[in-house]
Amino acid sequence: MGSEHLLDVRDMELPEPLLRALPELESLLPGDYIRMLSHRDPLLLYSMLEAQGFGYKRRKDASGIYEILIWRAGDVAAEQAARA
Repeated sequence: MGSEHLLDVRDMELPEPLLRALPELESLLPGDYIRMLSHRDPLLLYSMLEAQGFGYKRRKDASGIYEILIWRAGDVAAEQAARA
């Protein structure tokens, strides 16, 4: 069974959140997903995710924090766990 990888970049300035996210992608095993928390919407990240074969969902909470859920495209278990 997969697991969640929490990547909290709320206190980081650009480009550090992106630099932290990219290597984390490579560590995902089947069923794993990343829950990234950020005070900014990482717009540059989304096209990189799509180009490298990852799916994602983003949402913004009432306090303005972005939560970006990331999984390998086609990994149904990871996507279901991330969306749960």
